[in-house]
Amino acid sequence: MHIAILTHNYPRYPGDFSGSFVAALSDELARQGSRVSVLAPWDPAYDHRQSAQSDQQPQLHLWRYAPRADWHRLGYMRTMEADVRMRGETYWLAPLFFAAGTAATLRWCRQHRPDVIHAHWLLPNGFFGAVASRALGIPLVVSIPGSDALVAGQNPLFRAMARFALKQASLATANSHALRDVAIQQLGADPARFDLIIYGVDPDALRPDPSGVAAQRAEWGIPADALLLLAVGRMVYKKGFDVLLRALGILKQHGHLAPSSALPPIHLALIGDGDLWQEWQALAHGLGLDGHVHWLGRVPFDRMGRAYNAADALVMPSVTRPADGLNVCVLDAMACAKPVIGTPAAGNELVIQQGVNGWIVPEQDPDALAGAILHLAALPPAQRAAMGQASRKLIDTQFGWPHLARRYLEHFARLAG
Repeated sequence: MHIAILTHNYPRYPGDFSGSFVAALSDELARQGSRVSVLAPWDPAYDHRQSAQSDQQPQLHLWRYAPRADWHRLGYMRTMEADVRMRGETYWLAPLFFAAGTAATLRWCRQHRPDVIHAHWLLPNGFFGAVASRALGIPLVVSIPGSDALVAGQNPLFRAMARFALKQASLATANSHALRDVAIQQLGADPARFDLIIYGVDPDALRPDPSGVAAQRAEWGIPADALLLLAVGRMVYKKGFDVLLRALGILKQHGHLAPSSALPPIHLALIGDGDLWQEWQALAHGLGLDGHVHWLGRVPFDRMGRAYNAADALVMPSVTRPADGLNVCVLDAMACAKPVIGTPAAGNELVIQQGVNGWIVPEQDPDALAGAILHLAALPPAQRAAMGQASRKLIDTQFGWPHLARRYLEHFARLAG
């Protein structure tokens, strides 16, 4: 089966986070015997080594949308500001982007005739795929990871394009109930054509490995005996990291961050950057969290396994502003056998089993989050380890890419006849 993957986020160089989950799914589809072609916009950051591909790997095809290299500024996690609004330059570049993307997708699909088109993000790629699907009769699948549902409601034109894509799609998928509800209730998607399929993790690439933990903690300046919480993601509102900082502020106020006879010292490592970086650093400083919060910025993707293993738990305090899908870092941490504290937002409830491999707490509730962190800190290390093993078991049996890719392939085979 020949699958055309449409995306505007894809790893451009070794260690690039952009679209890593799209690449991971593409790799797994290829491993399971499919021919996979990835269509993505060109970007100046692409490494020339991307061109060295074998027939058994996804084949990358890049298209340009602007006459100058420095005008290629869309996609690759740059289009949105704090993930709640589009950047100003998007509006004058968007016509070039949509025109070139539509033409490139239609031209490539007419020439290569894939069996199915799989568009990641409702906009822009769902629209590109819908035009090609309508013109050439190729089945279309649209997956909705998160911010695209918000973009679709920004103006009447985008809303119409999103509705066209969903009407043309034979299948739509989302990785949270909230995103599915937005697509159905606000954009007219057919509930009968929907399936909840999360973006997963490669269980062989990320796994428990204690060998580098001591060195990693020492590098970050974190005491060896500390309970280390990890939060991973862009500094944007929907991640809820400000709620996490306020929860730590509550623990600080009650004297629970410092070591005691009953509790270890509690530290937080934040990995990622984004528009709210300085605002949230100022918040942490105002709450007196200096020395307990470690701002690590971007960490190359190929070094994240060591980061997950160095932590005792992942915290994903997502909020519904706007609706978001399940963050891949949750699955990554679970693959490394870590318990997870999360909220019901952003699909966390799909993978966190209450009291088994973590806890679900109400969103935007720093008191409840502080209580869950305190409960985790009070657990014996063996019990925390058992919860982590429960996380890993879920990856091995349900949420690893081999299982999820088979679900996609079953849909693709049905649609392709």
